[in-house]
Amino acid sequence: MDKEKIDKGNLDEEDVDEEEVDEKKVDEEKADKGRVVVSWTGGKDGCLACYGAILEGFEVTHLLNFREIRRRGSHDINPALLYAQAEALGIPLIHKDFISYEQEFKKAVRNLRNNGEKIDGAVFGHIETHRKLVDRICGELCLELIMPLWQKNSRQIINSLIDSGFEVILISVKADLLGKEWLGRKIDENFICDLKKHNPSIDPCGENGEFHTFVTDCPLFKNKIKVTESEMVLRGGYWFLEISKLEAGKK
Repeated sequence: MDKEKIDKGNLDEEDVDEEEVDEKKVDEEKADKGRVVVSWTGGKDGCLACYGAILEGFEVTHLLNFREIRRRGSHDINPALLYAQAEALGIPLIHKDFISYEQEFKKAVRNLRNNGEKIDGAVFGHIETHRKLVDRICGELCLELIMPLWQKNSRQIINSLIDSGFEVILISVKADLLGKEWLGRKIDENFICDLKKHNPSIDPCGENGEFHTFVTDCPLFKNKIKVTESEMVLRGGYWFLEISKLEAGKK
């Protein structure tokens, strides 16, 4: 994706230049522990897990993102935003629509291997859920399962996120728990404080579906991602920040 296009263009899916992003590679020096793919949604958990895996010495070869065909949920995000993150990371993104997440994930890894890629493991940002699913996927593909956030305390995860210099905003919130004024809020100490005052029962990581996030900067990004045009929309019991334009910003 051309940087000028990010700066100026409307983020329609057809505008995404997948080939340009796919040419980017992770630093070869970080391949000590093996080559891995990362399950990617654009949110904080997957990005923090990716960061943790790289710090442990894994080489991330690809980001894998899958969008369910039959419905659009609270986790749904314009793929163009994910490609902007992939370019900021310098890691190629594979995005596919799916009916079965499990089958599409296994197909993507097998296709990479058939094309000559050595894939040793898979990284997931799950904290408390989906363990049986990812165990099964990795078992059938003979992949090492890497879950840096598994069963960690939510506040510990948020502290790590903030202390490591991540910039994360809320892009969807459950309407019966949080109003639209929370959309676009940056996760920082003020956010955590305000969230606790507003409703102490809400998990700081949004682990129960209270909110979902988008990473605009992290230590791995070569540039920040700035949202320049967006709209708040109520749909299916959630408020969404629908981002239509962004630009690449300086670190």
